[in-house]
Amino acid sequence: MACQLLRDIRAARERDPAARSNLEILLCYGGLHAIIAHRINHVLWRWGLRLLARWLSQVSKFFTGIEIHPGATIGNGFFIDHGTGTVIGETSEIGDNVTLFQGVTLGGTGKERGKRHPTLEDDVTVGAHAQILGSITIGKGSVVGAGAVVLDDIPEYCTVVGRKAFVARRDGERVYDFRHDQAMRAEDPAIQHLISRLEDVEERVATLRAQYDGTTGELPIKPINTSDPSESSP
Repeated sequence: MACQLLRDIRAARERDPAARSNLEILLCYGGLHAIIAHRINHVLWRWGLRLLARWLSQVSKFFTGIEIHPGATIGNGFFIDHGTGTVIGETSEIGDNVTLFQGVTLGGTGKERGKRHPTLEDDVTVGAHAQILGSITIGKGSVVGAGAVVLDDIPEYCTVVGRKAFVARRDGERVYDFRHDQAMRAEDPAIQHLISRLEDVEERVATLRAQYDGTTGELPIKPINTSDPSESSP
């Protein structure tokens, strides 16, 4: 337990540039407090004292704003940065040197039983308010972008973004040109689909125009009346 505590403090010191000393981390970091409480509660859970473990986990949630089910398995060097609103489900499995930011959910997708929460392998980083749902695996060294919704397995060393999340980087190579400051992106699959549909509509309109050109001189489509909605045809 003491060795785990030292590794958790070292993780916070290494990954948070605002950390000034081990004492500051021990006294002021709610994420560390939640982890310490979970280490104790997990032991109680394994000893069969499950009601006590659950109650103590709720006490920890009240003081830290972080909810970790005592049944979750968490490795060494775990760091929750800020952490308010973070939820970690009962059957979650978290490897070593994993980092979560605030508002992350490691949850289920329904009322299924058994293994129903995610597995995060070693060295995974999950951005703020990301939602990782279901019995899926986030591969070693992968990064989940802020606000992503992940419902499928992610291979090792990938960066995933979006809702529903998709791979943007694989083994250090960018496979999708994603930028947080560009809401509309031509490479976005959804935008690309809309562009394709628009091109198809324009092509159909051009065909109709060519068919009626020289006969009536206009398309057999009534113009939309934008001046008075009550005069538009039903």
